[in-house]
This record gives sequence, C-alpha cells and structure tokens, in this order.
Amino acid sequence: MEFLQSQVIRWMLRLLPVVIGGLGGYAYFYFVGCANGSCPITSNPWSSVAYGALIGALFVFGGTNKPPKSTIPNKEVD
Repeated sequence: MEFLQSQVIRWMLRLLPVVIGGLGGYAYFYFVGCANGSCPITSNPWSSVAYGALIGALFVFGGTNKPPKSTIPNKEVD
C-alpha cells in the first residue's frame, strides 16, 4: 500500500506544473488576450491553456538525467 501511495504522490508532483501552466495560459488569455482575434494563441482560451500546459510539461519532462559527456580526451601527464 505504501508503494501505491508513493506512486500517486510522484505522479501528482509531475502533473502539478502542467496544471499550473494551464491555469497560467488561461490567465494570460483572460488578462492579456487578443481583442480582434488575429493572435493565434491568445485569441482562443483552449489554445492558451494548451500552450501553458505544454510549457509546464517541459519543466517536468524536458530535462535529462544523464550527466554531460566530457569533450576533452583524457591525457596522461608525464
């Protein structure tokens, strides 16, 4: 049961930035928006929420866990 709770908490922490990004996208549509409808992202609330959620998802799933590879070859010092 403890394993299930830790998995639920892990996924909740991954989805939280996506939800916050979606709310931020809607807030951008509501407060900034585009009055005449010529802006492709901010003229529609659905697209604003989708782009905001995408930005939130990039914060969670966009990084890598691998350390960067060194481009300097190892040289022996005499």
